[in-house]
Amino acid sequence: MYVKLVLKNARRSVKDYLIYIVTMTICVALFYSFLSIASSYYRPDIGSEYDFTLLSDGLKAAICLITLLVLFLIHFVNRYMLQRRQKEFAVQSVMGMEQKIIGRIFFAETFLMGTLSIVIGIFLGVFCSQFITALLLTSYGKSYELTWTLFPDTVLLTVCFFVCSFLLVGMWNIHAIQKAKIMDMLLSGRENEPALKRSRWISGVIILFEGLSVWMLLTGIQKVWFYYDSRFALPVQIMFWGNILFPAMTLLWSVLCLIKKKKASDSTLLSSLLVCSVLNACTAASVPALTKEYYLALGSGTIHQYLVFVLMDLLFFICAFLYLAGSFLLAWKEKSSKHRYRQEALFFFGQILSKLNTTSKTMTLICITLVLAVFLFIAAPILVNWASGYLDIRSMYDVQIYSGYNDVYEEENLPHDTYDLVTDFLAEHKLEAAYDCTFHLYLPNKDDFHSRSKYDFPVAAISLSDYNAIREMLGYTPVSLAENAFTTQWKSIAETEEIDRFLESHTRVATDAGTLTLSKQSFYEDSIGETAYNSYTNVLYVFPDKVCERLLPVMQNRYITTKDTISYENARQLEKIFTAKYPEETDKETSYGIRLSTLQINSTKASNFILQAAMLYGAVVIMVICLTILSLQQLLDADQYKYRFSVLRKLGVEEPRIQKLVLKQLGVWFGLPVLVAVIVAAVVIAYFVQSISAEISAYIGVTALLLQAGTTVSILAGLFLCYFISTWILFSRSIHS
Repeated sequence: MYVKLVLKNARRSVKDYLIYIVTMTICVALFYSFLSIASSYYRPDIGSEYDFTLLSDGLKAAICLITLLVLFLIHFVNRYMLQRRQKEFAVQSVMGMEQKIIGRIFFAETFLMGTLSIVIGIFLGVFCSQFITALLLTSYGKSYELTWTLFPDTVLLTVCFFVCSFLLVGMWNIHAIQKAKIMDMLLSGRENEPALKRSRWISGVIILFEGLSVWMLLTGIQKVWFYYDSRFALPVQIMFWGNILFPAMTLLWSVLCLIKKKKASDSTLLSSLLVCSVLNACTAASVPALTKEYYLALGSGTIHQYLVFVLMDLLFFICAFLYLAGSFLLAWKEKSSKHRYRQEALFFFGQILSKLNTTSKTMTLICITLVLAVFLFIAAPILVNWASGYLDIRSMYDVQIYSGYNDVYEEENLPHDTYDLVTDFLAEHKLEAAYDCTFHLYLPNKDDFHSRSKYDFPVAAISLSDYNAIREMLGYTPVSLAENAFTTQWKSIAETEEIDRFLESHTRVATDAGTLTLSKQSFYEDSIGETAYNSYTNVLYVFPDKVCERLLPVMQNRYITTKDTISYENARQLEKIFTAKYPEETDKETSYGIRLSTLQINSTKASNFILQAAMLYGAVVIMVICLTILSLQQLLDADQYKYRFSVLRKLGVEEPRIQKLVLKQLGVWFGLPVLVAVIVAAVVIAYFVQSISAEISAYIGVTALLLQAGTTVSILAGLFLCYFISTWILFSRSIHS
């Protein structure tokens, strides 16, 4: 009997649970499609130069960790279904059915629908996994073909995860139904939310913000005391003093509001703190930007500390703004009789204000998670393309050997090895070199040998013949210099303003071999790798060979390109041999390093794909969770407000006006958190992009960035519209039934 009842209830309620089935199906499909790449049966043809183990293990850990968020979604959706069936459960209890039995029947219904979602989700996951495979092979530069393969271990892991999730949530549902009171279930949805009043959570948020202001004030005083110099530029001085003044103003105004103790002090205090949070965030955000611009010696710890300040200020802004938005709506309703009594405005205000006390907190949480989702969507392609562009510069040679003198204080300990073990290894494994260039880097002045200040390292020089040899390896045209002339070679990351400032102040360079004049062709920007430059410098001098013969050589590098690709196993072996002979730390404090393009490409591509997959998957899951919660909240309201809308029809309100009223109501609940999230996310992303503008210009390109941003925004907008329209349709049907 119970089996028939379960099947009957499931068929009858399938429309009510449609959003649950669709959401769970999406989650299962995403889980299977991303995790299929980590299957032991997955064997992509990516070539012998790549190792798939790193990607497989890393992706599996990332996907499983992110999917734990789905547990929250399953729990929330089950709460929605439980609330929607409250009256039905109460009637069954009154008719004599035990609540324990009711809970078990409900558990069977939800588990049956969950099983259906798993089956459909795995089928869709097989389809979606083809796009993930295509993305993977494309990132490795390989062609791909569509193949419909079902991986047993991935199927088993998917089924186990979601079945266990449904079992845990189902047992909670049984417990909740057993403990519920029949009268409470009968009256569910009839009562309004309590009147709007100051919530405990906003009081806690204010206290935390006050504590943050104290922390910012003490930090600002400390940094001024230790690092302030009146010779700094005006923006730097404003930055130092602003991080003291604005936190002090925040605390002072808070004290004044507490002393006055007026009725409106709560709103006044919160509004003032909202403005203060913006000012504090601006001054705190200026610290990393100006540190990079003016080479301030604040250290990475200080930079990270002020980034935390910015993050906390933004979180407070979201909380305060959403709370005050509700307060403003309430005040507007009370003071503006013109708008209050216009058409159905009074009903509209009642609908909104009836849920205002609880939804402000929910909206805040949704808004914060939406900011995270939007940031992940935008940041994922930026970081991946940045790493890919940087990889093209880092791995320009099959074998790249470099040395450093940063910790060398005696000239006799400077690097001078020719690295013959690499030559022997290549010969042993029959790897013929197409180009092989060993060269020195020189200091223009011997006295600069002991200059080791960060961001103030002396610019190194390379001889013209070695420079042309490197250019030949890379397919560039050779350059020529007059006898007493020099030119410059710049990193791709160098900005035009930096190049111009340097050349204006270095038209002549004094060396131990005489003074050189800047050549007519003053600079070159063709990429030659990252190890041909001195530490913390973006420029390299190119001197005539006769000049370099009289200078102090401080580094010795070797670049090799082979005719055949070095396999992954050979590259690992060569790296191991080189590291054994040239450890990073020696008694003479000479540093050596080796970069093998095979290993760099393998690790970077694997890391990029893991990063991209994890961030995009996490963003999709978070976005689905937020939009699902928003949607289900409104559908619950539709069930509760069904009687109210029926009364409105009896009063003579036409159906188009009711539909317009529903659209306005949904627009508020959907639009407010999404709008705030988009604004805050836009500010965060703009700051993020500005802080790495040089890297974007060098490794990504502005056009490609705009294209990625446009594509991402379109996807997010489409996803939002799908949820909004679906909710609107289901809401309208619910209030008509």
